[in-house]
Amino acid sequence: MPPAYDLGHSGEAYQPLDTGSGGGNDACAPNSSSAQIRHSMGFRTSWMRQFRRYKLPMVLLMLLFLVSCLAYRILSVEQDAPPLDLHRSSPLLDAYEDFSAMRAGDLKMRIEEMVRIKSTVSVELRELESRRQKLQSDISQYNQKIEELKQELLREQTELERLKISVEQAQVAQREAVQRNTPDLALPRSFLPNTLPRKNNPITGGMAASCEMHNCFNHSRCSLTSGFPVYLYDPDEHSVQRKGYDIDGFLKTTLKQTLGYNAHIVKDPKHACIYLVLVGEALLEQDLLRNNRYAAQEAEHQQPSTPTLENDCPVDMEKLYSLPYWGGDGRNHVLLNLARRDLTSHRTNPLYRQNTMRAIVVQSAFEREQFRPGYDLIVPPILGPPGGDVWQECAEMVPARRKYLLTYQGELRPKQSSLNPLDAFILEHLADMAKGATQDQFVLQFQCVPATELQEGDSLPDWTLCGSDSSRRQLLKDSTFSLILPPLNGRVSSTLMLARIYEALRSGAVPVILGADELRLPYAETVDWRRTALLLPKARITELHFLLRAVQDADLLLLRRQGRLIWERYLSSVQATVDTVIASLRDRLGIPPRPVPSVIAQSVFNSTFIPLKSDPPVGLDTEPEESLGPIEPPYPSPAFRRNYTILRMQAKEAWNDWLDPFYLYPQLPFDPALPSEAKFMGSHTGFRPIGKGLGGAGKEFGESLGGNYPREQFTIVMLTYEREQVLMDSLGRLYGLPYLHKVVVVWNSPKPPLDDLRWPDIGVPVAVLRAPRNSLNNRFLPFDVIETEAVLSVDDDAHLRHDEILFGFRVWREHRDRVVGFPGRYHAWDLGNPNGQWHYNSNYSCELSMVLTGAAFVHKYYLYLYTYHLPQAIRDKVDEYMNCEDIAMNFLVSHITRKPPVKVTSRWTFRCTGCPVSLSEDDTHFQERHKCINFFSRVFGYTPLLNTQYRADSILFKTRIPHDKQKCFKYI
Repeated sequence: MPPAYDLGHSGEAYQPLDTGSGGGNDACAPNSSSAQIRHSMGFRTSWMRQFRRYKLPMVLLMLLFLVSCLAYRILSVEQDAPPLDLHRSSPLLDAYEDFSAMRAGDLKMRIEEMVRIKSTVSVELRELESRRQKLQSDISQYNQKIEELKQELLREQTELERLKISVEQAQVAQREAVQRNTPDLALPRSFLPNTLPRKNNPITGGMAASCEMHNCFNHSRCSLTSGFPVYLYDPDEHSVQRKGYDIDGFLKTTLKQTLGYNAHIVKDPKHACIYLVLVGEALLEQDLLRNNRYAAQEAEHQQPSTPTLENDCPVDMEKLYSLPYWGGDGRNHVLLNLARRDLTSHRTNPLYRQNTMRAIVVQSAFEREQFRPGYDLIVPPILGPPGGDVWQECAEMVPARRKYLLTYQGELRPKQSSLNPLDAFILEHLADMAKGATQDQFVLQFQCVPATELQEGDSLPDWTLCGSDSSRRQLLKDSTFSLILPPLNGRVSSTLMLARIYEALRSGAVPVILGADELRLPYAETVDWRRTALLLPKARITELHFLLRAVQDADLLLLRRQGRLIWERYLSSVQATVDTVIASLRDRLGIPPRPVPSVIAQSVFNSTFIPLKSDPPVGLDTEPEESLGPIEPPYPSPAFRRNYTILRMQAKEAWNDWLDPFYLYPQLPFDPALPSEAKFMGSHTGFRPIGKGLGGAGKEFGESLGGNYPREQFTIVMLTYEREQVLMDSLGRLYGLPYLHKVVVVWNSPKPPLDDLRWPDIGVPVAVLRAPRNSLNNRFLPFDVIETEAVLSVDDDAHLRHDEILFGFRVWREHRDRVVGFPGRYHAWDLGNPNGQWHYNSNYSCELSMVLTGAAFVHKYYLYLYTYHLPQAIRDKVDEYMNCEDIAMNFLVSHITRKPPVKVTSRWTFRCTGCPVSLSEDDTHFQERHKCINFFSRVFGYTPLLNTQYRADSILFKTRIPHDKQKCFKYI
């Protein structure tokens, strides 16, 4: 009976079924070696008996048998059969016996049947394999869906935790709002007087000599919230000069124009706090046709008779007393006598021995008995242009030591003037010092070359200037120090002395003011002259050389840099002088300055157009199990909180470090931080300490901002130009970003956005603003819609993860006065150039000096400085190259703070893959940046960039922590 085959189990080998009780093993199976041995012993005996009789048939049967075994083994391997079941295996001894008894025809039929079975089985196996692959594909899809659901669950759980934290913080904010007992300060509202000054009785000259702010000034007209309104008497309508004199036309016109730009000027005299009266520089009418002061001095020198002080005072005091708002005693009046062309005659001090009553006198020359400290104001002569950039007038700050150690050129005029013994000894010692055996070079000349400077017959005794302005400038550019001798006859200030200080600071020669303890310097109430000049008493003349040699290069450059800053901001032009005078008077009264003007934002969409919205991609830049911060409603940074304290407590810094006492800013990066205890004892409003003060690792860290400052948010400013899809992708990636207040898109293209462009709804306002013109300077415009201190400047093709942005924000909160960002660059010295130049370098380096503002945090304060304070030449160069605005911002911040930027994370580039080519890919990009660095250095007078050798990473980065703790950031 032929053996039967079991087909009931898919995926198993087909097994022959034995109906008997015997249980032999398959000889062809790989694991049946013992059964093969027993079978071979019995088969050998039968083989010998039948060999001679059935020799040929047996050979054929053996061949057929071997073929069958081989086919069976191939099928077993293809089906990947499990080990054979001994109880279901057919004994091969019986099969051999059956095969030996079968005829050749039956055996052939059996083989054909087995071949058909094989083909059938192969078809079924292929079908089973197809079903198996389909099941495996379904299983993988289900596993993927399970993983997605797990990720979604983690994301939703994280979102739920964020919402819980947000609710808790909202409750804390509500309690703070209820408990707050301090006023919410904002821009001061002007509280102006509405009456003219009342009539008072005149006072005598003796009473006027004792005037101070508390007894001669009417504070009632100058409320703290008044904004310090200033009224200018029109010099054409209210002239106070005697007949034959008039105000210099240039000075008169320029002053009126300059004051027209000043925010403090008012047209209504009823609202004024102070009243400005222009009393000089008054010149003879025939001298007004001259083009320079030297010609005027020559004409006056050729007069047949020398006028006297009594009959040649250019100011008519009766006209002054008759001014419509003089009020009888001149309260709150400021008499401006600004020297420009005449630096030597007595007309530089026309109010000497005149009763100015309670009016404040502002001029360059004062006698000791005339000057009223804390009341009158000393200003330098106006020797510069009306306004604008003045950097071309200045010399380079480096090298620190120049050709000459000390220089002086001057001559005592009139020649009949005599010196006291101490002054004579000083001149003798200086002459000996210049001739001494030393390697230092001096230029000390106390006699002018003939015909270089003509003097008036009525000139006051003083050290006159020698040579021309250009010759003196050239000498000072080669001078390390410039000697300043005090005026004679006990005067506290003279126009010629202040002119020397002006010229020395302009050329970078550090002033050495001898007899400084006897003098009064310009704006001495606010400007710290010890940081600008060497102030020495006359008794130190014998130690002068030693002291000059003892000044180190770092201190020397610091003096030179501070002197140039003081000159540029307060002395360099008519506008600088007028603004400084008004700011000085306002500072005395403790009145806040006018708020700095913001740029009014103009949307690219009209008022009726509503842009289309689209759903943003979710979860592309966030880890589902990482909570980066709570979800908060928009929270603008508190503004103008220190209106009445900033210039009272930090006036020294405002005048000498920040060099900007002219405007009131919403916030400053220099605002002080509270002590740690204050966050929990009485001043807790707005603070969100980590773990409510207990601290903690990643979980607690993600729930609160912590740090040393109250809670705040940041604004993203994104500059774009005709790359709509790149912009949309970048905006979409911002969805769900914690602490994001607003996104400001500066639309630099003249073409408006397409009407069918779909803007992603990212959960915060997106303001799309029309730029005035296509300029990279628009990146730093201080738009009024930016309501946070922190500003993240981002290129439209920059791709930053959420955790990177938030880490940068947290680091910026600790370095608010610096540029904090991602891609670092540095300036490298060109060793191959004999003249020495800088190169811009973006190679990998262990030292950097710039952080590109294509992905960087800056304080909004620097946006104001970039727009209003940075020299116009730099912004023009940015427009010329359409490049370098990021270098300009790094120059500005390092110039103000003298600190390098802060780089965060290991990221060196930030461009997105697949974005269109940007301007930085152009071949000339690097060449232009080389030129920018060198040009900016010339404008600033030095290279303010400083190197740094570290970057910031989170505290627990690469730190082994327990399994139940989380790191601050998973990948940072």
